Amino acid sequence: MRSREIPFRGGGFAPERIPRVGALAFLLLLAAWEGVCRAGLVSLFTLPAPSRVLLTLLEMATSGELFFHLRASLGRLVLGWSLGALSGVAAGLAIGVSSLARSIGLPLVSALFPVPKIALLPLLILWLGIGEASKVATIALGTFFPIAIATASGVDQIPKSLVRMAQSFDLAPRAILAKVILPGALPGVLAGCRISSSIALVLLTAAEMIGAEHGIGALVLQAGHLMRSDRLLAGVVLLSVLGLAIGATIGALERRLLAWR
Repeated sequence: MRSREIPFRGGGFAPERIPRVGALAFLLLLAAWEGVCRAGLVSLFTLPAPSRVLLTLLEMATSGELFFHLRASLGRLVLGWSLGALSGVAAGLAIGVSSLARSIGLPLVSALFPVPKIALLPLLILWLGIGEASKVATIALGTFFPIAIATASGVDQIPKSLVRMAQSFDLAPRAILAKVILPGALPGVLAGCRISSSIALVLLTAAEMIGAEHGIGALVLQAGHLMRSDRLLAGVVLLSVLGLAIGATIGALERRLLAWR
């Protein structure tokens, strides 16, 4: 009797990234959008063609207006995110290693994290004024909580045997924190950075729409008031590119810093 090879069925779900398929799908979507606009199936007043949006971006870049708004937004984003990230990592580490900090900080962080931070912007404006401080504080608050939670979770996932081994070699607490806790919590910290960067971008746009004359959010709001859909979509494209750039930067950091995994 001839034997028949039985195919292996235990591979499970292991999706792989297919090169260039995502870019091709995006280009097809843009082509369909351009075709619909050129065929007159939609009003160019409400939905301009991608070619028109690109031309608007080029005009704004040539005049310097694009970089003026981008510079204002990047300054607020970098400052607010940096303050929130540094304080979030410090709070997460304290919650992860200290019983007192966990008992006090974890309930507070868990209670305040679900509060929409943009709802606090009017209160922050009342406290800090309508200038840059209230916008930066809004972004910092939105960044702090996800990074603090992700850092604390990263510390909790470190095998306790590694900490006990370091203690058995009589390492100082500071050395254990630097050589065991921080490297072990780094995947959680970077995951929190990825999540918080998206939140920071949303809060930046909302804060600039409410109380700013310059910035990408202000550009989008002004374009909406003037019924300039091409400028509005140009601002949306700029936000999308900024988000992709931030995501790519964090991805590069993950590949570099977590190569040991």
